[in-house]
Amino acid sequence: MNTHSNPQRPRRRLRQAVALAAAASVAGSILLVTPAAQANLPADPPSSTMPAPTPGFPLPTNHTQQAYDPAADFTSKWTRADAKQIMAQSNPNVAPGQNSMSPNVTMPEIPKDFPAMNDDVWVWDTWSLTDENANQISYKGWDVIFSLVADRHEGYGFDQRHWNARIGYFFRKTNADPAKDKWNYGGHLFLDNTSIGNTEWSGSTRLMQGNKINVFYTATTFYDVAERNAGGGGIAPDAAIAKALGNIHANQNGVTFDGFQHTKLLEPDGKLYQNKAQNPGFAFRDPYTFADPAHPGKTFMVFEGNTGGTRGSYKCKQEDLGYAPGDPNAETLAQVNSTGAWYQTANVGLAVADNKDLTKWSFLPPILSANCVNDQTERPQIFIQNENGKNKYYLFTISHQFTYADGMRGPDGVYGFVGNGVRSDYQPVNNSGLALGSPTDLNMQANAPEGPDPRQNGRQFQAYSHYVQPGGLVQSFIDNVDGVRGGSLSPTVKMNFKAGVTQVDRSFGKNGLGPFGYLPTNVRVGGEGHYK
Repeated sequence: MNTHSNPQRPRRRLRQAVALAAAASVAGSILLVTPAAQANLPADPPSSTMPAPTPGFPLPTNHTQQAYDPAADFTSKWTRADAKQIMAQSNPNVAPGQNSMSPNVTMPEIPKDFPAMNDDVWVWDTWSLTDENANQISYKGWDVIFSLVADRHEGYGFDQRHWNARIGYFFRKTNADPAKDKWNYGGHLFLDNTSIGNTEWSGSTRLMQGNKINVFYTATTFYDVAERNAGGGGIAPDAAIAKALGNIHANQNGVTFDGFQHTKLLEPDGKLYQNKAQNPGFAFRDPYTFADPAHPGKTFMVFEGNTGGTRGSYKCKQEDLGYAPGDPNAETLAQVNSTGAWYQTANVGLAVADNKDLTKWSFLPPILSANCVNDQTERPQIFIQNENGKNKYYLFTISHQFTYADGMRGPDGVYGFVGNGVRSDYQPVNNSGLALGSPTDLNMQANAPEGPDPRQNGRQFQAYSHYVQPGGLVQSFIDNVDGVRGGSLSPTVKMNFKAGVTQVDRSFGKNGLGPFGYLPTNVRVGGEGHYK
């Protein structure tokens, strides 16, 4: 349940949210079972239907959306036939550097004179305090968010922030005006030298019983931070998925945390999920945990991974291409393998908790692979949405334009897939997978935010690390707006989606842009007396 559909009148909306969430909130400090957050507002479905086939392009793969047991040995494929639809739906005739994508999937342009969220730290990957059903929690009258942060004053550059990352937190009053009231920076979430690894990468945070919280995060260890900060380095880091159980406290002055106990949960096995020995550039990160109403009592986790095996040993298969037999516009297997597309082996992993303390987990097969399509499926999330009386499972992830395989093209942004269960034959949204991207001329070659092509659209890297919230709200951070580097949260946008179709809601906010860093809560915990 989420009523934050229009930030133009934020105080009224927030009061409405209180009334609507009262039945789902809890008295005192014990978190009870609450209904699942609605991924989208039923009153705001997309106005369009699934895009029609484009002459001269292959047809997308036929996906059934059929659900399988979470432990089944079935992995859905984001195929080359699917991803080819991104270019099929792009305009080949725009002037160079203009946006070639449909307005339905194009994020509105962020102004170049954006405000800094904080003068002392760069801010990027961000997520909210939630419950197991993706509800965003207000705790004792405070909204709380967690972000990767790096010190602006330590002498390293913005693009060197990754190996200097810590998890920081911000808070502000639930009844604050999101257009005017800034987030208060609380500092690093964990005490120095207490987390597993020397670098903290993103994950998710859940409120448990009472004032207990579980922070699921990526524990990354770099062995050459000083060398990297000086422009060198190159030793492959280690990565593990970890959690920290701690305490949240709130009073009239703000929010604090203490008492964290860290536990290493998972390391890549080299079979289902590629490890460091197999590929120094392996991906294993971004844990997101959730409950599935189809499997009560179980807790699942999705995360980013790569297909197990030594880098370069994988060879593309017909199932990765996904073309219909006889499609005149299909590539051949020999053509694709001759390009080296097998180096791109992204997947979305799945794990299940083996105990109620969530300290023991077991790997399950990936729920999605992008072999020979893309090499990164970062920050995956599962949203469960009721459509016509039936639960639909939306898998959202993010990816870069420069991680696509040869012959593929797409923007930095959000990619989505829909099925009938957490493990499904997922259908890519809009038949392509592209849900929301920064304005980009896809007719030009891919490049990167630290060295963009000056002929390209100046906002192709305006935002990244999108986080989908209840009500279809999407938060991200500013990376590069027409040459101005970011490190602050973007204006929130709204994405309507239903039946596998997505559409940017340009009636939201001002020309589709809401307040900067707008992550509203929809469930209150901790006692009504704290909300005055």
